[in-house]
Amino acid sequence: MKSIKDLFQSADWKKEKHVPVIETANNIKKGEECNITISVGKEIAHPNTTEHHIRWISLYFLPEGDKFPHQIGKYKFSAHGESVQGPNTSTIYTNPIIETSFKTEKSGTIFALSYCNIHGLWENSKDITVE
Repeated sequence: MKSIKDLFQSADWKKEKHVPVIETANNIKKGEECNITISVGKEIAHPNTTEHHIRWISLYFLPEGDKFPHQIGKYKFSAHGESVQGPNTSTIYTNPIIETSFKTEKSGTIFALSYCNIHGLWENSKDITVE
């Protein structure tokens, strides 16, 4: 029997347009804001059409020594060029990029997940150190 973790794909984001790219400092000060930008299609643009698009990005943080991660946020993208006139007829398209911040007292791992309506689930992670 498959587990959901078996469905996540990852790759070198410089060669793959589906992997969520995590941009944040490697080291932060205890109790200060950790600013994060997550994007899909940073180096190679991801299509953003009615037929092929990123639906959502979900962001988690797992503090060192904790068993379960904390969800920082889930960000849905809803404008992909669809309209009552048909596919790709709207002038409104969402770019799958989010910016957010959080505070933590512990070092840990940021996990970013994304979902492409054609190519499924993608993941990436980055460790941060709290000084």
